[in-house]
Amino acid sequence: MTDTTTSPSPGSVEDHDRPSTPLYYGGREHQGESKLTVVNPAKPSEVVGQAAAASREQALAAVAAAQEAFPAWAALSGTERGEALTAAAAAIMEGSGQEAAILSSENGKVVGESTFDLMGLVQRFELAIGLAEEVDAVETLPGPPTEVRISHQPMGVVTIIVPFNWPIAILGASLPYALMAGNTVVVKPPPSCPLATTRAVQRVAERLPAGVLNVVTGEDAEIGEALVSNQNVAKVCFTGSVGGGKKIMSMAAQTLTNVTLELGGNDGVLILEDAEFTEQNMDLLFMGIFGTTGQVCMNAKRIYVHSSKKDELVAELTQRLEQVKLGPATDSSTTMGPFHQKAQLEFVQALVQEAKDSGAEVREFGELPGGEWAEGHFMRPSLVLDPDPALRVVTEEQFGPTIPILAFEDLEDGIRMVNDTQYGLCNSVWTADEQTAIEVGSRLQAGYVFHNTHGPALLDQRAPFGGIKQSGIGREMGTIGLRNFQEPHALGLLKAEPSSGEADSTPVG
Repeated sequence: MTDTTTSPSPGSVEDHDRPSTPLYYGGREHQGESKLTVVNPAKPSEVVGQAAAASREQALAAVAAAQEAFPAWAALSGTERGEALTAAAAAIMEGSGQEAAILSSENGKVVGESTFDLMGLVQRFELAIGLAEEVDAVETLPGPPTEVRISHQPMGVVTIIVPFNWPIAILGASLPYALMAGNTVVVKPPPSCPLATTRAVQRVAERLPAGVLNVVTGEDAEIGEALVSNQNVAKVCFTGSVGGGKKIMSMAAQTLTNVTLELGGNDGVLILEDAEFTEQNMDLLFMGIFGTTGQVCMNAKRIYVHSSKKDELVAELTQRLEQVKLGPATDSSTTMGPFHQKAQLEFVQALVQEAKDSGAEVREFGELPGGEWAEGHFMRPSLVLDPDPALRVVTEEQFGPTIPILAFEDLEDGIRMVNDTQYGLCNSVWTADEQTAIEVGSRLQAGYVFHNTHGPALLDQRAPFGGIKQSGIGREMGTIGLRNFQEPHALGLLKAEPSSGEADSTPVG
């Protein structure tokens, strides 16, 4: 890959730099049998670039390349793999100005977020590499009669399927942990937004032994089965919608393939009577609602606020929404980009219109872009005040720049309303008292609960991340995330012959 040392204007990709990405597996590039055309969500008539579209046979070849590379990579110690990954990860930020511009152009989000997307992968590599000693750790259960050594072994080939919104950083929640655990990997970037992810993965893969890391782009219908329902794939990691996760799980069931599913969330914010609003935590809440045009799984989707704090909260969010500038990433003054896809725009528009029709107060902010950007997937951000709790804007994951705000009087009612959902990814509790945060937070049904903040900015990436209920299966990151890419292995060493009585009483499993 070429290291671009000069940067174009923010979010732009010059015509002569329009990327065309290949497939990369087995240590070399391959051309697809056709192409995916990638467009700019801020201006759908503008082609950003093209990506190779793999055939089923090419996807199978990528898995075969990973399978061939597995024994030698698995034979390395955790420390040896960590050293190799440290050297390879140094390539992630090469030409970062150009890479962020590509990601913003194909995704739609502002270029600052795209830069952090790349940085997120770097940080998560560092955290995973820091667990080198855990990779080979052995626990011993002493005898007699049997001394049992419990270790954790690599699984094999791992398929990782990432979404469009933060594809590179989200890849970091699984890829470095899978590699550190001794697995080899095939990455499938999102078909609508594959360019920057493919380029980043290839830069890393080129610095690892052939076949250890591979990337294939293509249509789900063409290559999905080859990457998921494949007896040579030991594990599939999928981040995306609940519907997509159910489909992946069904496909993986055909070969009893292990899955980790990080799915949608309808995250609740619970603001108690003693909550203190500061400029910092309100800025974080604002970004935890409206960042990436609301298209983040762990963004806040519902707010339940004690009635005594409601007016102050609305005023704080209004102050920040009044500063929003809608537009394309090419405009350096833009603070909120378009939806990535038109279908999602139309879905969220329908939720907001339904709330208006029901009589809820909807406050909208900002101005829609005109001129050459008039056909972009833009929507004015909004607050939906006191909606009927049965409305879809409350019960469903909007995945867009709108949020319902509902008041409560009794804490038990607030807790009940937060938990009254099929989802369980993240929640947050806002209180000035830490003990109250512990007591209430432990009752909020989610894989991760924030205190006095919400969203990716202050997610502690040393901790395991994932959801309960319809929000997913399994965990990523941290030691638990590492273990999710390993198989426990028990070796029993007979230290003394048991007596006949002991043998007769031993249960049979």
